[in-house]
Amino acid sequence: MTTWGEMTAADLGRGIGAGKIDPVELAQFFLDAIAASPVADRIYARLTPERALSEAAAARERAHSGRRLSPLDGVPISWKDLFGSAGVATEAGSALLAGRVPEKDAEVLRVATAMGLVCLGKTHLSELAFSGLGLNPVTATSPCINDPDAVAGGSSSGAAASVAFGLAAAAIGSDTGGSVRIPSVWNDLVGLKTTSGRVDCTGSVALAARFDTIGPLCRTVEDAALVLAALEGRPAPDMRGTHSLKGRRFAVMQTLVMDDLRDAPKAAYASALNKLSDAGAELVDFEFPEIEGSMADAGLLYMTEAWGTWRDAIEANPEAMFQPIRERFEGGRDFSGADFVAGWQRLDQVRAQWLERTSGFDAVLCPTAPILPPNVERLMTDSDYYVTENLLALRNTRVGNLMGVCAVTLPTGVPSCGISLMGAPMTEDRLLRIAAAAEAALAV
Repeated sequence: MTTWGEMTAADLGRGIGAGKIDPVELAQFFLDAIAASPVADRIYARLTPERALSEAAAARERAHSGRRLSPLDGVPISWKDLFGSAGVATEAGSALLAGRVPEKDAEVLRVATAMGLVCLGKTHLSELAFSGLGLNPVTATSPCINDPDAVAGGSSSGAAASVAFGLAAAAIGSDTGGSVRIPSVWNDLVGLKTTSGRVDCTGSVALAARFDTIGPLCRTVEDAALVLAALEGRPAPDMRGTHSLKGRRFAVMQTLVMDDLRDAPKAAYASALNKLSDAGAELVDFEFPEIEGSMADAGLLYMTEAWGTWRDAIEANPEAMFQPIRERFEGGRDFSGADFVAGWQRLDQVRAQWLERTSGFDAVLCPTAPILPPNVERLMTDSDYYVTENLLALRNTRVGNLMGVCAVTLPTGVPSCGISLMGAPMTEDRLLRIAAAAEAALAV
């Protein structure tokens, strides 16, 4: 029998709506599961049980009186510990922010709460969200559902683990270079990177504001669509009629994203493409050499903004940071303002070329990650391995951030291997309908 911890957020919401699930009992179930879990301390930075039970009680009253606020009203979720929460510490995985307590909720948390989502607590992440691995010796390194000796992926590591280990129905993370999609793929989840500027980041701890985005980590595409709607305070999108790929045209990206694929992700991706083709999708090889210049500029664009944001705090207490993360920030100090402006001008030109070249496709496909989750102990002891794996982990996902598009990763059925679909900016609902059809095809 499927437990509440294994059910989708959508099914839990339907159960509440049908009177079969009591929201207070549901919140207590997850709080009890967290208390009993041997890995909970590596997943949750802190819990908010009083808030969760209070919000659940309000959801119960609304359900009894037929006044539910959304399909997920009363469903418990977790929040990455960079979203401000009133009266509760928000430390972004860093000793630099130890004891930081916001006076009010981040805007996205405020809106989601107004839609009835229940806040279970705050999850661990890579320090200041600046790594795709999820390795954090400063606070905690979250576990991977498929390998107890591996990292969970970052930076939304605890977010993914909270869902994968049955300790939340869904999770909210952030994605600046892949930080929703990498932990999602390594924990066999659906992860949605939204378009920059779509979901309000006010009250969230920034890394590189021009790239920072907010998105859900879930069990299914339907869950992702429902959570996104709740984060935006709007009705859920109509996902009906999304079960066919016939007539869909996908660009299968060849440039860069296929380089240095490890065996398991390579085989899983090839199998996934075959399933999409068998389901009626047209697959067209797609070259985009311009992305190589943008990738070369990525360090300039990311590190300069990150260093500009965090320079004063880091220089005031450099020893408080995990050295490899601090060095990534410090990589931005040698670029000039002119370098940064010129880099963004080049990127804007390439983004325009991308949109023109991909306009005839329903989505652009690529393997979500070229590697499997790396080993924790080796990351801590082998600096060359750390650098190689960190750069490879985020390489493919960074394409979506650089090009300013929305993207979703889907499980392939092979542990820790996923396929990504990238859509045009601000077309999340359309992309999710296509992804739902792809999800069905991949399940065959």
